[in-house]
Amino acid sequence: MNGIARNVMRLAALKKLASPAKLTVQNSRVFLSTLRPTIAGSSLVSNTHRHPCACVSCRFSHTKAEKELVEFLAEEIVAEKKALKLKTIPTELDGFKVSLDGAEVTLTKQAGEELIKISFNVNHTVDTEAEPDVDPRDDKADIGEIKSKPSFEVDIKRGKQTLSFTCSYNNEPGASGADDSYNDLFGIDEITLYEGEHTEKVYAVGGEIVDGYLYDLLMNYLEEKGISNEFAEKIIELSTNYEHTAYVGLLEGLSKFTAK
Repeated sequence: MNGIARNVMRLAALKKLASPAKLTVQNSRVFLSTLRPTIAGSSLVSNTHRHPCACVSCRFSHTKAEKELVEFLAEEIVAEKKALKLKTIPTELDGFKVSLDGAEVTLTKQAGEELIKISFNVNHTVDTEAEPDVDPRDDKADIGEIKSKPSFEVDIKRGKQTLSFTCSYNNEPGASGADDSYNDLFGIDEITLYEGEHTEKVYAVGGEIVDGYLYDLLMNYLEEKGISNEFAEKIIELSTNYEHTAYVGLLEGLSKFTAK
């Protein structure tokens, strides 16, 4: 008799545990029906597959912000793709081989026993050509052409030694450390010479404090190596196109992430 009584008690306990599960399902259906009154009474499974975002594999309802974000991104991606000037990034630029790795861009050229490497990162490099007066009420105001102007490293390696320049684009005519009469598109920010791998122990000097004549000679030296104003313009074009491509890729990734 004691064994029978224990079994009866276990059965009663299981029924109590099962009843909240039914309430949970019913409450879920009520919640879903408030979202879609027109299909109230449908099964929970069918409601899931009739999610307004049309994601067949979606198991959970997207928030309002997510749905609005997905809708905006769909239009934005189309517009940005139309604005792309280059569909593919060139693999060569004036004799330099172009290598891409995420936001990093590397240009390399072998000239005899000398290796020239130019490297830059496209992150946070975008600005506009001018600061026009924009009417905030005008949705189609022209804010100027957007360009990517990254700082870049020039490493000239001979044997075990490397002569390295850190360069950046000038906001105004005349490079830092140079005569104002020059119209250099970029300037030398830092100069260093080291053997083997570069470390923080290596001495470096700022371009703005070196002798003005020495600075001009170093700019001429870079020009002879192919890093001229004209080449610097091509770096801007390459960086701008690649940054734009990366931006479109980010938008596409964001759209897929929020649409899951």
